[in-house]
Amino acid sequence: MTQQQPLGDRYGSRGRTRRRHPALRWALFTAVLVALVGGTLVAYNNLGTQPIEGDRITYDAVDEHTLRLAIEVQRDDPQRPAACVVRARGGAGEEVGRKEVLVPPTDGTFRLETELRTTYEGKSGEVYGCTYNVPEYLSTHLRPTG
Repeated sequence: MTQQQPLGDRYGSRGRTRRRHPALRWALFTAVLVALVGGTLVAYNNLGTQPIEGDRITYDAVDEHTLRLAIEVQRDDPQRPAACVVRARGGAGEEVGRKEVLVPPTDGTFRLETELRTTYEGKSGEVYGCTYNVPEYLSTHLRPTG
């Protein structure tokens, strides 16, 4: 009869496993944490409340090449000037006119009525977006010609 080896000697024991790279585990944990915090900040900036918002109140086609649009602008800092882009859309939803308008500093909500020149009859109007980055030509008395 031959002498049998204990199974632990033949196959190894579970108690002898050693920890592999604890620094790698911490680096991976830190990278995942940074990615989660970064994703949260991006989502908050993109999905949170905007510092300035413009809404269409009414629109009316004056004639074949003019659309009258009334908008309302709400800002987190009403004392800062702003600019909004408004546009007219045709029957199929295509853009037929666009204009930038100055929103001067005021107290509270600001309402504005403007007329857009259109390439052909506008069927609706909307506020495309607003910003505090006012183009220089809107903030000075020198307006572009044309």
